[in-house]
Amino acid sequence: MQFQEPCYPSWAGYQTRIYSSLLPPKLSTDSSRWESEALACMPSRNYNYIYGAAGQGRTQRANLDAFSRYRFIPHVLSGATVRDLSVTLFGKKFPSPILVSPIGVQSIAHPQAEVASARAAAKLNVPFILSTASSTNMETVAEAHAAASISVDNTEFTKPDRWYQLYWPKDDKLTVSLLRRAEVSGFSVLVVTLDTFSLGFRPADLDQSYLPFIWGEGCAIGFNDPVFTEKYSKQLAGPMLSIFQKLKLLVKKSRGSISLFFALLWWHKKVFKSLAWISEVFSGTHKTWEDLKLLRDCWNGPIVLKGIQSVEDAHLAIKHGMNGIVVSNHGGRQADGAIASLDALEKITADEVVRKSNLTIMFDSGVRTGSDILTALALGAKAVLIGRPYIYGLALGGQEGVEHVLQCLLADADITMANLGRKNIAELDRRILNLEIVDGS
Repeated sequence: MQFQEPCYPSWAGYQTRIYSSLLPPKLSTDSSRWESEALACMPSRNYNYIYGAAGQGRTQRANLDAFSRYRFIPHVLSGATVRDLSVTLFGKKFPSPILVSPIGVQSIAHPQAEVASARAAAKLNVPFILSTASSTNMETVAEAHAAASISVDNTEFTKPDRWYQLYWPKDDKLTVSLLRRAEVSGFSVLVVTLDTFSLGFRPADLDQSYLPFIWGEGCAIGFNDPVFTEKYSKQLAGPMLSIFQKLKLLVKKSRGSISLFFALLWWHKKVFKSLAWISEVFSGTHKTWEDLKLLRDCWNGPIVLKGIQSVEDAHLAIKHGMNGIVVSNHGGRQADGAIASLDALEKITADEVVRKSNLTIMFDSGVRTGSDILTALALGAKAVLIGRPYIYGLALGGQEGVEHVLQCLLADADITMANLGRKNIAELDRRILNLEIVDGS
């Protein structure tokens, strides 16, 4: 029997296809194995950078543990034979409630990097969010995303959509340049990350003195930006001349070859350029709410603030005319000991001011299963961002690995929704959750 690619409304068909093939899938369907198997196939420092968290990992653990405190109350005989997992975001309808979270330096997981992830997202019509810390140039990713084949195609749905995530540079001219490039490249929504002006204290990276940006990984968008290139070519002229002279003397004394000289020169030039880019996007220069005016003046589409963890900041997002927020603590990578993102979501969506607003609330941090997706939706999220799991899929199988992870999560969500007796996303609300705190939490 032949089964079509997963299409609206039955994401559960992916499970049927696996069983009907009579063969084990290339990659496991168990999300915990994606993580462990990715560790086995990647250099340890690359894996640690992706997996690692701030401090002692308390926030990361809290993100994962929080889902155990919200338990479903299933209902039966509800006629949930056909489920509709579609959602509408900023006037566009998509066949599922998930988005591909903005994760940078994907080249440390797989050589096809963001191109593979973008193609996988487009094929399943899942909105793809490109990180400013991309290993691949913005325009290249946009071209690959636009040309990708689509298996979930329906005139009812918006064509594959791509959003741009901004690590906000300290230089306003550079910010404007990045936004203009994103709009020209067809990115429709701006996602501004607000919790990473300074990188968190991450022992797993520090103990290996490993930051991929220093080696030019995740710097492609900056290296290809005309404002950045002009600014830092002038500033680096003096230091590079000094380095050139020192390297020339070193090679002369060691009687080294001219090829070694130029190799060393190239290496130092790349490191200096990388450090210059880092000083722009992770500068330690924190913006204020008033600075959002620049983004509103330069961006014609919806603006979403990522990193909101408090009701007060949700109110300020509304006050400053933002279109949406992502309730997120950066997967526990920034502030050790912070509130679990899911607990923050529960408080924010329960707030009367937020509920009466037009703010689109999305969720990120700690999602590992289809049930996790449904929990966040039941607590009031409009959509859910998938982070580390798809990067593990990328490491294990490139584009095919990303597709597998996304399809597993959606099949899990679809089947679980059926077993909860719910037919569509609108029927997922707090009434299907036991909000009492479980023992040991």
